[in-house]
Amino acid sequence: MRRLIILISFLGVAALLTAQNYFPPRHAWESKNPTEFGLNAEALAQAVQYAEENEYSGSRDLRVAILEGFRREPYHQILGPTKKRGGPAGMIIKDGYIVAEWGDVNRVDMTFSVTKSYLSTMAGLAVDKGLIRSTQDKVNEYVWDQTFWGEHNSKISWHHLLNQSSAWTGELFGIKDWADRPPRNGGIDDWRLAAPREPGTFMEYNDVRVNVLAYSLLQVWRKPLPQVLKEYIMDPIGASTTWRWFGYENAWVTVDGMKMKSVTGGGHSGGGVFISAADHARFGLLFLNDGKWNGNQLVSKEWVDAVQVSSEANASYGYMWWLNKGGRKWKGVEDESIYYAAGFGGNFIVVDKTNNMVVVTRWLEPNKIGPFMEKVLAATK
Repeated sequence: MRRLIILISFLGVAALLTAQNYFPPRHAWESKNPTEFGLNAEALAQAVQYAEENEYSGSRDLRVAILEGFRREPYHQILGPTKKRGGPAGMIIKDGYIVAEWGDVNRVDMTFSVTKSYLSTMAGLAVDKGLIRSTQDKVNEYVWDQTFWGEHNSKISWHHLLNQSSAWTGELFGIKDWADRPPRNGGIDDWRLAAPREPGTFMEYNDVRVNVLAYSLLQVWRKPLPQVLKEYIMDPIGASTTWRWFGYENAWVTVDGMKMKSVTGGGHSGGGVFISAADHARFGLLFLNDGKWNGNQLVSKEWVDAVQVSSEANASYGYMWWLNKGGRKWKGVEDESIYYAAGFGGNFIVVDKTNNMVVVTRWLEPNKIGPFMEKVLAATK
């Protein structure tokens, strides 16, 4: 009996030692002094100060910033909602606890291409639930309308859409694929008449093709993607009720006789996810913990691992998450296991597995993310 009691006690201690992360309840998040985790409080404060002093240089009126930032695109217009932004804000999470925060972390702001990492999760859930058998499947096996007709588009797989190497050609919700982020050389005729690349051979950041993924996932789920995100992810992780996910004004689709909005995977024509830094941090903590939240596996570890695999066309990009490797590796940050969501205007969710940390920063000058993370990581040494 004594041996049994000792064994039970040992297992209890072992369980406590392996329970690394605290999972904040809804409406509350406990803060702790960074020194409790062996972090250098002064170095962490310097990182926060750096974020506050290096605010994104674009206009706080994001409609103005968008039009200025994408002025090279022919026919570019705002088709979805926008919102004036706040100032720099962010959170640093260690073992699930807040060890630093700055700015208004509960303010809801646009987050642009960070939306893509939420969209990727909708694909992961579809795979987990068997709605999509494999990311290697051709999309036209699931979406049988004209979206993936033709010799070229019929070659496109979910894998290609998820790593932005699909080279999908066509027009969606009034926007032509070639008009989105065109090459720096040539003009409209060059872009319009250029032969498409072979799917899987070249990674090209293109919101039209990302929105084709969102449209295709709507066909698979047969209900609006914000509902899927709310039901399977945001409610279980205790996110607030303030976040929203928008599409373009004309992006209405009929599914099963009902009108549904097809959402966007970014915001450079408006729309996308509007969300707080605090809700971003919960989402990041879910991925830090391999898709598990307080004992519940919300998205499979297999999917969390899959998003971190370099694509064939770009070593720095996985399934709509950026990787700290390849050509986009941050100078001074050697850890290649770090991965992150990134959006226009300096919006980031950084997952640091080595140090069991999540870092969220809003409205940081984009080219300052590397130096900022170098300062954050200096606090761990």
